[in-house]
This record gives sequence, C-alpha cells and structure tokens, in this order.
Amino acid sequence: MEFQITTDPIHSLQADLGILPVYQDGKPSAAASSLSPSLRSRIARAMASGDTQGKPGDTLLLTETGNLGIKRLLLAGLGRKDKLDARAWNKALAAAAQRSERSASAHVVDLLGLETVPGLDETRKARNSAEQWHHASYRYTATRKAAKDARPKDRRLTIAVAGGADLAAAEQGLKQGQAIGRARNFARELGNLPANVCTPAYLASQARKLARSSPRVTAKILLEKEMKELGMNSLLSVCEGSQLTPRLIVLRYKGASPKAAPVALVGKGVTFDTGGISLKPGRAMDEMKFDMSGAGCVLAVMQAAAELELPINLVVLAAAVENMPGGRATKPGDIVKAMSGETIEILNTDAEGRLILADALHYALRFKPSRIVDVATLTGACLMALGRHYSGLFSQSDELAEELRKAGEDSGDPVWRLPLGPEYMPELKSNFADMANIGSRYAGATTAACFLSRFVKDANWAHLDIAGTAWKTGASKGSTGRPVPLLTEFLLAL
Repeated sequence: MEFQITTDPIHSLQADLGILPVYQDGKPSAAASSLSPSLRSRIARAMASGDTQGKPGDTLLLTETGNLGIKRLLLAGLGRKDKLDARAWNKALAAAAQRSERSASAHVVDLLGLETVPGLDETRKARNSAEQWHHASYRYTATRKAAKDARPKDRRLTIAVAGGADLAAAEQGLKQGQAIGRARNFARELGNLPANVCTPAYLASQARKLARSSPRVTAKILLEKEMKELGMNSLLSVCEGSQLTPRLIVLRYKGASPKAAPVALVGKGVTFDTGGISLKPGRAMDEMKFDMSGAGCVLAVMQAAAELELPINLVVLAAAVENMPGGRATKPGDIVKAMSGETIEILNTDAEGRLILADALHYALRFKPSRIVDVATLTGACLMALGRHYSGLFSQSDELAEELRKAGEDSGDPVWRLPLGPEYMPELKSNFADMANIGSRYAGATTAACFLSRFVKDANWAHLDIAGTAWKTGASKGSTGRPVPLLTEFLLAL
C-alpha cells in the first residue's frame, strides 16, 4: 500500500472511498462541515435511521455522495464530541481501517486526521493511521492454498491533515507509522507460522536476513557448542528432549557513538512448548507455537529501529529453543548450573522460559547496556491477573518502569506494573540448589520475575510478561504483534 499526506480541501479530492468522522450527538465533524448541505442532510438521515449511532467503532457505508469526488463515504463514529479523546479516535480509526480493507477500494482518503483530538498531535495521528492500516491489511497466506485477493494490488491511502498544519510533523509520523506497522506484521507472521516451519534455525535465518538489509546491523548466531563453552546450561536444559538444536541470536544496531551504552532487548523464543516432561494438557496446545512471540517481537523492533535509522545503539538477543519430551529430556528434580554460576533445581520443566532467559539476560550484561528489557510469554498467572488487555510490567527501577508505562499509553499498547520485591524471594528456595525454578501456586508472575532478577545483578532492567497479549484465541486466533508498538515507542522516546 502507498501512503501520502494531503492538505487539499475535501471538495478537490478524488477517491473511491472516504473515511468521514461523525459524532454520536449529531454535531458536525471538521470534515463534514465542508460538505454540501444536501450531503450533510443525507448523513443526518442515515444516522437518524439508527443504522449507526456514531459510537466509537461504529461504521456505516454511504454509496451516494452527490457531486463529491469521493465516490463512497464510510461514516466512522467518534462518540460524543465533548468526550473525544485518543482512545475513541483510535478505536474509530481501527474500525474504519478494518472495514475499508474488506472493500475493493483502490484509493482511500482518511479524513479522521482533520479532527482536533486532545493528546494527539499531527505526528501521532499520522503515525497511528499508517500503523493501523498496515495492521488491517495483514493477511496470513504462508501455508494456505492461494486464494484470490479481492483487494486491488495498487492501493493508496491518503491521510488528510488540516490546512496550515505542521506538514513536516505529519510526514515524520507517517514514516514512523509505516515502520512500526511493517515491523508489527513481521512479528505477527513469525508468530502465526507453524512450529515445523518457524524453528530455532528459521528464526536465526530471519535474523541474518534482517542484518543483510541494513549496513548498521550485524548478526551473530551462537550454536549449541558455543553455548556449552559459555556454561549456558540453564538454556540448554530446555531443549535436551528436542531433535532441533538451539540458537542464541545476537543482533547489534549501531546508530550512535560507539561510546554510547546500548539498549538491550531480550526475547523468549520457545518455538514450540509441550511443557517437556511436565507435559501440558492437549487442549489448545497448538497455541504453544506462539511461545516464541517475545523473540519475534524483539527481532521486529530491530527491523523498525534500522528502518527509522534511530540515533541509538541497540542490542537484541533472541533465545530460540524447542521444549519437547524425550529420552534425554530434563526431568523434574534435575539441577543445572547457569552461566552466572548459580545452580537451579528444575521442579517443573514447563517453567522453561525463565530458564532460557536466565542465561540470555546474563549474556546481555557483557554489552554494558543502559537498559535491559526482556519480553516473554512467561506465565499463565499473568494472563489470569490482567487478561488480554495489558502486558505485565516488572522492574526494580521506577524510572525505567515509568518510561515503559508511558510508551505503552502513548502507543496504545499498554502495560500494568505488578509487584516485584524481596518478600517474594523465599518462594524460590530449594533444599538442593541455589534456587528452584518455580514457587508456590500464588503470585506466579511475580515469582517468575523474581527468578529473572537474580541474573541481571544491579542492571537497569525490566521484564514484560506478554502471555495474555501476544496472541488472540478463538475465532480470531492469531498473533497480535504486541508489544512491538510499545517497544518502538520506547526507543523513539529515548
């Protein structure tokens, strides 16, 4: 899809479809105010009919537009005008993008950006528009019989901004939104691929491909032999039962002075998680292909950073393994020594994400990062606590936690901070090792974060538990690509 910005008046625009904002209370939007009286009356009658109430997310297609150069109008509800905020505007944008992508329109004009929205400047509106249209345009086709796509091949989206608006700011937002949208769809594609395709080796190949696409990115892939030499026995214990060998993917992006400390992002990449000897129930086990979503996310954020040529240094680590039962598989009660030198009693082999992250986080310390953020589909406990709306945030640093919280709020990819403190550490006591890999049945997301905190020393670190937000289940099953928007926003703010 091609994107562009325009400040041209509505009556001079030519398009197949226009996204026209409307309000629940009947007050005219900025875009509607410039339409002819007859067309405004037609819109008023359509709303009075009850076919749409103008609530955020409501849409209604009008096929008669009179002499307007835009052939059809999609009415997009914003709710009450006096209650308009970023949440309502973004909900209308998402609904309109989804509805438009089901049409055969080759050229769409998005008029939502003409509205004045508290908390959204021209940059943010253009960024959100491009990102949402990329999100709506995604189709998974990799392992399906080729089906005819009814959408025109050469599609174009024109984002209208008010005359006199900061055009440079809108263009910057458009560039950012396209990079975020493409990166998020890349993460979604990796997550949606089946585990017999998206293996540890496949993730490594995607990382190498990413590095080849930018002169600022270099890739290093650690194989099993190198990990053994480094003492990464915690990570390696997870894949003992699998015939697929692990990979530790290390990508480095250099966008600032070599003396500038990098940001480190670490992702959990369990390409399929059976639970190992602590076997999971069979129901919905197919969704365990999404257990590599943390790795897919950090690779995608690296893609966005390189595309935007951010003036920072960035290190991305993705620990890629497969967790399977087998004759050599790690057993409950086995003890391994992590790269840090500490021993771990593995009481449950289904608590494997923290085992691979323990060594990956410790390895990340060698880059002396200013911040470390790990991303993992780590615990069902976090899903039970927060559902599928918020990712769980854990950090010993109030400053870093606030940076991530704000990035989540600004990007519409929110997090909720959960407790992390020494009072939870006794849960991980072991009679036979320095620590156990699980605690009791209570506060499971927190005790998992406490476990990870043992391997970052005094680093400026945060943990994002995305078990509830990385994918959708049911009829809409599929990867969400979260938290790519949050983490890209986080890097942009830096």
